[in-house]
Amino acid sequence: MPDKFEPTYLKLHRNGELKKRANELWSMLERCQLCPRNCLKNRIIGETGICKATIELEISSYNPHFGEERPLVGTNGSGTIFFTNCGLRCVFCINWEISIGGDGRKSSIEELAGMMLRLQEIGCHNINVVTPTHYIPHILKALDIAAGKGLMLPLVYNTCGWECKEILQILDGVVDIYLPDFKYFHSEMAAKYSAEAYKYPEYTKAALLEMHRQVGVAKPAEDGIMYRGLMIRHLVMPNNVSGTKEVIHWIANNLPKDTYLNIMVQYRPEYNACQYSSIARSLTGKEYADAINWAKEVGLTNLDIQGF
Repeated sequence: MPDKFEPTYLKLHRNGELKKRANELWSMLERCQLCPRNCLKNRIIGETGICKATIELEISSYNPHFGEERPLVGTNGSGTIFFTNCGLRCVFCINWEISIGGDGRKSSIEELAGMMLRLQEIGCHNINVVTPTHYIPHILKALDIAAGKGLMLPLVYNTCGWECKEILQILDGVVDIYLPDFKYFHSEMAAKYSAEAYKYPEYTKAALLEMHRQVGVAKPAEDGIMYRGLMIRHLVMPNNVSGTKEVIHWIANNLPKDTYLNIMVQYRPEYNACQYSSIARSLTGKEYADAINWAKEVGLTNLDIQGF
């Protein structure tokens, strides 16, 4: 880790702001509005949100992960913590056992802080919170505890992109690296394949702009590791379900041309995808090649292009 690097949340920990923001988010659980579902469930008294989360923190696993982007993985892995449940509920989710099936175990905030410290101890390059939205208050409380015990790794906010701008603003200065999906450009596709999430494109565009405002363009340091910035993922889907060309054009027109964009090739029909004819097959070589060509044509220069 470069000597000059310090995660942004440490300053907020030292002046008490991190704890204050954690408590602010915690109070929102009384009428939960953490994600765009805006379900208003009182999770504090045990009501269950649309995401299937209650007040109790549930975690599926934590470990060094080597399947993330290379600047996050480095040599020792990205320190991923997979949270149970999800507010988007995609019919093709590859982690559906966790996000929809509820695979995980109840954990305390103190245990989550210990996981963060353990991942640092074994050499991971970052703390990567996966599907964190419905547990943001718990994460900030744990982060404050871990920061007080020596946590120094950058925080990666690994999200489906289905975020509220107002909640992200509370995370300003907390998150070092945003890792969002931009899944769909068209509302009807988001609604069909992600449980009536008609406003997914609207919310995700606003979220990406806010994320960029906070952390800027993502570029690896001299050691090849990413410490700060916005890293966008776009999963190319069969039959243009994801609106890939439009997504790429929007990024080129609304964010810097050197915005990090991972054009993902690994779509396969998981969970309930085979019930929908348009997404019941894997991607073709031409579909992925077209996506790469579109990105180059509009002048995007910071592309993560995967083999096929």
